[in-house]
Amino acid sequence: MVIVTGHLLVDPAGRASYLEDCRRVVELARAAEGCLDFALGPDLLDDSRINILERWDSLGAVQAFRGSGPDEGQQDQIRGASVAEYDVKAVRQLS
Repeated sequence: MVIVTGHLLVDPAGRASYLEDCRRVVELARAAEGCLDFALGPDLLDDSRINILERWDSLGAVQAFRGSGPDEGQQDQIRGASVAEYDVKAVRQLS
């Protein structure tokens, strides 16, 4: 399993519209082969932060979906980012 997690920073005034523009990306990701979960959400404490959580069954699935990344309009709105991929070897189900 591969987990992609981190955050993006955008202009606080544009965060809601940025997230709305990502609605189709989330729909496509969740329908993509190998996607176990895909979520983007506003941070509760930082008005400029968007939290990212993705779970994929393989790195190949991540790469097949991601392609070239955000479109130019979305990329222009990102002021900063910290996102990483983690290869997971074992999982303990908590609930």
